[in-house]
Amino acid sequence: MDVTEDIVETTSDGEPMAVLVKQPDDGAHHPTIAMFHDGPGIRESTHTFASKLAAEGYRVIVPDLYHRHGRLLGWEASDATDETRAQVMKMLFSLTDDGIQNDLDAALVAVGVEPAEKMGTIGFCLGARAIYRTLMRLPDRFVVGATWHPSFLADDGDDSPHLTAGELKQPVFIGIGDADEVQSIAMHQPFFDAVEPLDNVEVEVFPGADHGYSWPIGANYDENAATTSWERTTDLFAAHLL
Repeated sequence: MDVTEDIVETTSDGEPMAVLVKQPDDGAHHPTIAMFHDGPGIRESTHTFASKLAAEGYRVIVPDLYHRHGRLLGWEASDATDETRAQVMKMLFSLTDDGIQNDLDAALVAVGVEPAEKMGTIGFCLGARAIYRTLMRLPDRFVVGATWHPSFLADDGDDSPHLTAGELKQPVFIGIGDADEVQSIAMHQPFFDAVEPLDNVEVEVFPGADHGYSWPIGANYDENAATTSWERTTDLFAAHLL
């Protein structure tokens, strides 16, 4: 299926923000999926994945979470330098739950999502926490979610996601590698323990897969983890959105 691309310009928290939009090139209405990018930002790998997902029959929107630092900043891991890595970490740790949710709300309005439309969401790395906050905050609008190689699902804060994870109502797929050295299984164990009794949450552990297993041009690409996560995610989205 052919896919079109648009960049919608809007503002969030008083700052300009770009929203990447990919959708089938057929003029029809398609369910919306909000996609939260990972640490390296919006880059060619983000575009490729969003296009692939859109070709399954969805309008995929990707708000630029780093818009407070510049417009559409992003780097492939293979192209990163010490300087860009430092910049990525600075931008990543400047993000807040409230700021990301404000960005999502602004993006939904900017692309014209109807208030009653049922949507899905997917996130990578830091996007895991974003999809969790989204599902919990807007359960009537976001009815399904997925996250690959998650980050920040458990911490010492009094609002850590793991403390309320047992209340998740929507179907969610979570894929993580047992060789993840950035955000390990052990770091997320409190969250996984909280959702273990839930029939609507599937956690799949991939032997040998590391953080960032999604991206074919990345050093940590894991074909089995990426392919299986794709199948689980697209099956889940189709069952609840198409």
